[in-house]
Amino acid sequence: MSHLSAILDRAIVQLQQQGTVERGLCEDLLAWERQTPERSQALDLTASQTVEGIQERLQQLVAVWDEVVAALPGQRQEQLRDNLWRLWLPLACQLAQLRQGSPRPIVQGILGGQGTGKTTLATALTIILAHLGYRTVGISLDDLYKPYAERQQLKAEDPRLIRRGPPGTHDVALGLQVLQQLRQGASPVAIPRFDKSAFAGDGDRTTPEAVEGVDIILFEGWFVGAEPINPDCFDRAPDPIRTVEDKAFARDCNQRLKEYLPLWDCCDRLMVLSPVDYRLSQRWRLQAEHEAIAQGKAGLSDDEIREFVDYFWKALHPELFITPLIAPNSKSALVVTLEADHRIGSIR
Repeated sequence: MSHLSAILDRAIVQLQQQGTVERGLCEDLLAWERQTPERSQALDLTASQTVEGIQERLQQLVAVWDEVVAALPGQRQEQLRDNLWRLWLPLACQLAQLRQGSPRPIVQGILGGQGTGKTTLATALTIILAHLGYRTVGISLDDLYKPYAERQQLKAEDPRLIRRGPPGTHDVALGLQVLQQLRQGASPVAIPRFDKSAFAGDGDRTTPEAVEGVDIILFEGWFVGAEPINPDCFDRAPDPIRTVEDKAFARDCNQRLKEYLPLWDCCDRLMVLSPVDYRLSQRWRLQAEHEAIAQGKAGLSDDEIREFVDYFWKALHPELFITPLIAPNSKSALVVTLEADHRIGSIR
């Protein structure tokens, strides 16, 4: 158990049994918080770093705990506690404050590759924000895929688009329409949804979800916020972009990325979930597939997973497109690094 988890464990027990937490434990948590000034600045925590502020956040944690645990089965409780304290609770409060100061709903963009926890983050934020009195809706870039028939036609025109995912396989106009409606406070709004299991895994549109009275939109995806780069970068691109054909595909995806910029402009903020090494996404995908197969579910072989991940890296390579978004003074409002064991590292 980490030092933070040990303190939180004792504080939560005291709060549940006595209705309050002794000052010494609150001061221990304050001392831990002050060891990460970058995080405090990124999450606007400085003003709340008092004994009273710590008490309030502990009460929020206890209030949402059972619902978060139920919504995220299979997650280790120690890690859930740490994530709630380190990121989810303060980020939810920050989003609530932004909504309070905005005349319209706000859009939080979330970029993260496979296995970075985008869906987990969105689930936790939705629960916490509901407790704070705010209605949240999550939209994935996946929800904007073109219908099956259109993607089959697209594949016939460009056989390189063998899978959904790269730029060009999404209905950008639909996404722009939906985000603009939400930002303008329209109600109800039909949120597109996508069924990945349809057509033997090729996927297709399914029944839209009608939502009303939305305050905060969480718009997530594997390249949300990514911008086109200088095509000369592909002259010496990293693996697996090796062949002339690979470089041509990468340049074409880079060109198509321009169509997505109006979508990114709808985001009020962008956060990036960034593994300490982008190659961890492949390892995490392999682990997830092994777990699924062990449970008797259908799964891909290791070679198929590697080819699958390589395909996405050939389209938009993390070193070329994500690195600029996590650099100091980048456009990202928040960068969260993830360790090899999925634990949250730095927050800045």
